[in-house]
Amino acid sequence: MAPAGVAMARKGSTDIRHSTQEATSLTTTNMSAETSGDKVDRRRSRSTQFIQYLLLGTWLLYLLWKLVKEDPNQADLDTSPDFSHLADYCAHIPPIPMQSFVDRQESLARALRSLNASAYIAEPGASASYFANLSSSHWRLSERPLLLIIRPVTDKRGNVRANVSILTPAFEETRAKLLHIPSASNVTYVAWPEDRSPFSQALSLLPDPTSPTVFVDGAVRMFVTDGLQKAAPKAVVAIAPVEIRRLREQKGDDEIAILKCVNEATVLAIRAAREHMKIGMRESEAGQVIRSALRAAGLEDPFALTLFGENAALPHGSGTDRVLDKHDFVLIDCGGILHGYHSDVTRTFALPESQISPRHLTLWRIVHKAQHSSLSKARNGTITALVDHAARQVIRKAGYDEFFTHRLGHGIGLETHESPYLVGGSDDVILTGHTFSDEPGIYIEGEVGVRLEDCFYIDEDGFPRYLTAAVGGPALSPWDP
Repeated sequence: MAPAGVAMARKGSTDIRHSTQEATSLTTTNMSAETSGDKVDRRRSRSTQFIQYLLLGTWLLYLLWKLVKEDPNQADLDTSPDFSHLADYCAHIPPIPMQSFVDRQESLARALRSLNASAYIAEPGASASYFANLSSSHWRLSERPLLLIIRPVTDKRGNVRANVSILTPAFEETRAKLLHIPSASNVTYVAWPEDRSPFSQALSLLPDPTSPTVFVDGAVRMFVTDGLQKAAPKAVVAIAPVEIRRLREQKGDDEIAILKCVNEATVLAIRAAREHMKIGMRESEAGQVIRSALRAAGLEDPFALTLFGENAALPHGSGTDRVLDKHDFVLIDCGGILHGYHSDVTRTFALPESQISPRHLTLWRIVHKAQHSSLSKARNGTITALVDHAARQVIRKAGYDEFFTHRLGHGIGLETHESPYLVGGSDDVILTGHTFSDEPGIYIEGEVGVRLEDCFYIDEDGFPRYLTAAVGGPALSPWDP
């Protein structure tokens, strides 16, 4: 047993250790508490900074939006232009009347008889639309052929009449009968089952199905022509000759009236759209503006090739989306459809604020002169190649013949491009009622492209008349399209 003094000493030592440990523990606890507080403060500080940055970023975005919104050029692009004044321009023009289709069928029947042909066959398309109101939009082409068949027959009075038949897949017969096919008499519908040849069924309509002469439209697909030939090996199956093609090439008065209005409306749409174009806009934006104007004018399926500056040196475009510079020409090649008939107009023009170089203005004037020179050569009885040559001669004399790289023009009607064509080497003859585009151009790659296009027809006196004459005809200057 320890003495009392020693025991007291030990107790005091123990108390000191306990006190020291408690103090150390308290200090550690306080330090831990201070460290946790610092962490919380730092976290709060970072959160505050994040919120401040977020507010600053939002404010900057707002300022940027406000600047864009207040930019007058951008505001014009974001606002859809009002072209409602164009809406009624062609409202007074009626579609082709039903009697015209019947008259066309009778003319075809007489032409077939004069050529000793048994039938004319066409698929839904431009020619079937011309003769029977049967376009590809009325009946989409597929591997199962639906055919228009027109045969010459002789009535009791000895007059040649048209017999109209439709060859249809058997399971589509009911739908085929819903087609509105004009005819002087009842239309015959011939249905072919899927396990039988449609071409044998078609030829069974003919008085001599083994060795007839059958003309097929030039747009008929090859497997149809081959199928007809194999179904009657002794038959003559041939592309319709020029005597048949001319029936559609030479336009009647009702067609000319539609073609005038659709082309006039297109010129008016270009002029209206130009008022909403600005330096700094893109080709795609200008294209949207012109298509909007064409639709407002009541034209269906509007198209617009819009090219700026050097992009116009490629006649059908480069696939880029160039921004319009103040030194650039604008080239717009556009059109639409009215009652099935097409327009096609091209203008190369400047905006009021444009600064076009003297060289490019000279090119514009050369093309303008070539367009008028070619028109003056177009007459009833003229070879089409001579009209192409007239435009090319003007450009050649100016020293730019190598930059006029395409034919002068094409026929136009139920198709944008149809025969005959104004092209060198052609021996086609221009006739009353023919309609053409007149579109010379100069294309210098990497620099500039200029094209001017108006369509014209040959009137009953054999002279050319612009379809756009009622709205001023061709452009007068780069600032007056």
